[in-house]
Amino acid sequence: MEIPTIDQIKTLNLDDLAIMNELSISFRKKLLKYINIDPFTSKDPFEENDDYNYYIILDSSKSQRVVSIIAEDKNDSNQLPWDIILENKLSRFQISKNDAAALKYELMPKDTNNFYPYRKLTRIAGYIMFAFQICGLH
Repeated sequence: MEIPTIDQIKTLNLDDLAIMNELSISFRKKLLKYINIDPFTSKDPFEENDDYNYYIILDSSKSQRVVSIIAEDKNDSNQLPWDIILENKLSRFQISKNDAAALKYELMPKDTNNFYPYRKLTRIAGYIMFAFQICGLH
């Protein structure tokens, strides 16, 4: 499985968006067993000198379906049990900040405030965007 290109994202149809929405809601529910997600979005994490590793969560049956984009604090040593969270339905890949930002812009053209902060033991451990937030493609 490969990370989708912008051209592949542009081929998503309404059925794909509906499936991405359903998968992202299920993904969020599983994550809430391990982290706390703030109720309001904050600025996008793509700063020049940030301290994040970027990940993309994809539908394992069709890699163009982006379920989530995550910016995880590089200093966070408390890793989540990804095998349990993702099961066989989703896949997680590390991507560059530039690729994450390009995919975010294609899926969520709004300039900022697309990511929810998430916390582990009250400390912000990263930021996450879900497909259920998508209201149209660029």
